[in-house]
Amino acid sequence: MPPNRVVMLTWIRTGPAAAAGVLACAVLLVVQQAWFLGGWGGPEVSTLVTDATYIPLAVVFTVLAVRVAWSKRQEPRTRRAWRVITVAFACQLAAHCSWFIQSHVTHVSGYPTTADYCFLLFSPLMFAGLLMLPGQYRRRRDRQRLALDALIVGAGGFIAIWYLLLGPILVAPGMTLWERSFTAALPIGDLLLVLAMSTALLRRHQPEVPAPVRLLAGSIALTVAADVSYSWIQLHGGFSGGSWPDLLWLAGCFLLVVAADRQYRRPRRPAPRRRDRNAVFILPYAASVAAYLLLAEQSSHLPLDPYGGMILGAAVLTLLVMARQMHTLRDNREMAVTDGLTGLANRTLVSERLDQVAGQPIRPGRHTAIMLVDLDRFKPINDTFGHEAGDAVLVAAADVMRAVLRGGDLAGRLGGDEFTVIVQDLPSPQTAGVVADRLLEQLRTPVIFGEHVLMVGASIGVVVRDDPYASGETLLQQADTALYAAKRAGRGRFEYYSDVLDTKARETELRHAVANDELVVYFQPAVALTTGVLRGAEALVRWNHPTRGLLGPGAFIDLAEETGAVVPLGTWVLRAACREASAWRAAIPGAGALRMSVNLSPKQVAQADLVQTVEDILAETGFPADRLTLEITESVILQPDPPTISRLQALRDLGIELAVDDFGTGFSALSYLRSLPVTVLKIDRSFVTGIADDAEARSVCEAVVHLGGAFKMSVVAEGIETAAQAAALIDMGCTVGQGFYFYRPLPPAEATALVHRQFSMVR
Repeated sequence: MPPNRVVMLTWIRTGPAAAAGVLACAVLLVVQQAWFLGGWGGPEVSTLVTDATYIPLAVVFTVLAVRVAWSKRQEPRTRRAWRVITVAFACQLAAHCSWFIQSHVTHVSGYPTTADYCFLLFSPLMFAGLLMLPGQYRRRRDRQRLALDALIVGAGGFIAIWYLLLGPILVAPGMTLWERSFTAALPIGDLLLVLAMSTALLRRHQPEVPAPVRLLAGSIALTVAADVSYSWIQLHGGFSGGSWPDLLWLAGCFLLVVAADRQYRRPRRPAPRRRDRNAVFILPYAASVAAYLLLAEQSSHLPLDPYGGMILGAAVLTLLVMARQMHTLRDNREMAVTDGLTGLANRTLVSERLDQVAGQPIRPGRHTAIMLVDLDRFKPINDTFGHEAGDAVLVAAADVMRAVLRGGDLAGRLGGDEFTVIVQDLPSPQTAGVVADRLLEQLRTPVIFGEHVLMVGASIGVVVRDDPYASGETLLQQADTALYAAKRAGRGRFEYYSDVLDTKARETELRHAVANDELVVYFQPAVALTTGVLRGAEALVRWNHPTRGLLGPGAFIDLAEETGAVVPLGTWVLRAACREASAWRAAIPGAGALRMSVNLSPKQVAQADLVQTVEDILAETGFPADRLTLEITESVILQPDPPTISRLQALRDLGIELAVDDFGTGFSALSYLRSLPVTVLKIDRSFVTGIADDAEARSVCEAVVHLGGAFKMSVVAEGIETAAQAAALIDMGCTVGQGFYFYRPLPPAEATALVHRQFSMVR
């Protein structure tokens, strides 16, 4: 890329520089308007100032358009459209520069000039760029309706342009064929711009027409008005710079500057669903009314009989047809967005309002809350008393929502007994809780159905919008997450949404951590209690979170268990532990005697492919099965089913030891313990902690040690933190233990160094 282009692109990507350019254009426009209206310096100076003002405006809107056209922040379709628009802007820049040179430097006169040709090129290029702007996919019927609406606007514009320009141009005397054709081409180009502008507005793909499109439409409207005025003046004596059409052209140029800047700043995110009600739908009707008004003005001299009455009748008839169509459209609209049973908004209108809310800026002191309301005990009422009773409850709930909510708020029924409430302009997030409390209180009012008194209630999930990039669908999902939390907490209450509640998001983050090696395995050594010699290590997972730092298992294991993410997580830990232990065996002579212990969650034990997964990991890492200990919890052995027993036996047949972790904390049945292929019992740390001064804890530890001896099992004590605890365990006959008294969990490098030291001392 040439150095000068690199410099230009670097400058235009700088936010402050672009903002300064927009501000400078605004100041320049105000100065020019004041200069023109004040009549300062005479006609020649005013013309010079006006013509000179165009050039910096054109330079800025062209450079800002280049920024949009090559910005990765924009969607590919938007970039392609703006590249064509940029070429149109460049034609404007060339036209203004050429006009200034020929008017104030070379003093060349004539018609058409180079500037006129450049101005003419602007129209078809802008037409193509506007039509290329992305819009939402439409059905064939919708596209046909859109084309008809745009053609109605174009037809209205054609009537006006024919009357003002095209008709007079065709009969104007003293013009060559080329001059006549060129003069007619400019209003035809303006007609193309009107068609493109109306199409871009009518096919809007967001809850409202995007600001850049509105600004482009405003610029085109001013430009077309100025072009029509320019052509009219040309037909009646010739145009000179510095006259009043320049005010419209300059204002249009400034809108191009702002449009390009706003498009660049517009966030790139999926466009929400469009809504049907929009002010731009009046464009076809406005164009028809304008055409009839012009026709009435021109036919005012005709006799009332027959032409005047016929024209008047045709106009009135057309207006009545329009009014009837609008009335029908309104009725269809209400039917399409209203729930037939409750009269509340239906899912369609709720989705549209959510998208509208998602597109609004977040303002202090004007908070928006979305509530998801679910009726408690609705299904038993429906099943016991019938659907008519259920319908009565739904209607009563709808009446409560109408009574509690303000006029501008929206209540809708999503389906079944689930409702949505959208409350805007709240002074604080806490106010949403006040509204939710009032809803809960009123929804507890009994419903009278015949001879029955039906008692209902509700649970509510509340999300207060604080993320400007959250879509309407995301807001509804967050409210659903909060609703689930309210139900889980006992129903009949409301809960605010927070990131902590978002199990799905946290599950995704955890699975992402597994896939991207954000997890790390620490190793807690297990030693011979009498000698302190290293006997093995237990693999303990940690999460090296990119923002929260190193997290212990307590911060995420419960979530992993709840969501099922513990299965891939456990597989990853087993593979990482076996790989590290194999590296020790290969690099450190004598390390082959060490055992590696890895925890299995109940969900892992329940996997039908558990045995195959373990075999594959052992084969992949080269770690011997007879050096691996898999630890299971008491919940697995409490009521083991035949498939579980079969899987555990298959693991034991491979030579793998099976240990019961945290033994003594549950309600293990000795009969199951005897029937399962368990070889190791691990005394829970809660008993080891009190072993020195708690007689009950000491008795449990002694019982476990004796039980292990009776069943010919090894016993390992966890959580040893003092010499007194270690001595008490030795006295009981426990031979292996682990805990902070010996070693804390070590990261891989420190664990490797420990193994080196231990076996170097042995040699």
